[in-house]
Amino acid sequence: MIVGLTGGIGSGKTTVANFFKKLGVPVYIADVEAKKLMENSPSIRVEIIQLLGEKAYVKNVPDRKYIADKVFKDTSLLEGINAIIHPRVAIHFKNWYEQQKSPYVIKEAAILFENGGYKLCDFIILVRAPLKLRIERIKKRDKISEEEIQNRIKAQWSDAKKMALSDVSIENTFLDQTKENVLRIHNHLLHRISRNW
Repeated sequence: MIVGLTGGIGSGKTTVANFFKKLGVPVYIADVEAKKLMENSPSIRVEIIQLLGEKAYVKNVPDRKYIADKVFKDTSLLEGINAIIHPRVAIHFKNWYEQQKSPYVIKEAAILFENGGYKLCDFIILVRAPLKLRIERIKKRDKISEEEIQNRIKAQWSDAKKMALSDVSIENTFLDQTKENVLRIHNHLLHRISRNW
C-alpha cells in the first residue's frame, strides 16, 4: 500500500514522516531524493542549465537560492523544472518501493497533488498548520524573507483544495497531539490492510 503524505510548506510534513518512521514504516522523502538527483545526474544538470541559465549551478552544484528565486516568481519556469525532475523522482520511487517489505510505505511529497503523484497513492494524509505558524517555521528553517515564503505558498494548492482529495488530515500544531494522530492512522491503515479494504 502506498500512503501519500503531503501538506503546504512549513506544515510539518517531515515531522509527521519521522513519527511514522519511528513506528517502523519505510518513508520516502521526495524532496530529499529530488535534491540528490539534481546534484548527481549530469542529464538533469544540463536540462536545468538550459532552462535557467549557467548560474543555476556553481562548480556542478545546484545554486538553490538562485533556482528558487527564479522558479517561484515564474509559473512557466516552475512547471519546467518540475517536468525535468519529477518523472525521474517517480522512477526512483518505484525502484525503492519494489524493495520494501512492510504492509505500507509513506511517500512524502510537497506537491503530491500538483504533480499528479496522488493518483498512484492508495491513501492520502494531509498535514495542516495555521498560516502564521507555518511562516514562523519557514523563516526559522530556511532563513528567507516573508515575500519569498508567500511566493512559495502561492505556488502550491490551498489546504481546502487538498482536503477534497485527502482521506484524512492532521492538524500539526501540538507535537503530542500530532504523535497520537499518527499512531491512530497507523493502526487504522494496518487494520484496513489486514481486512483487504
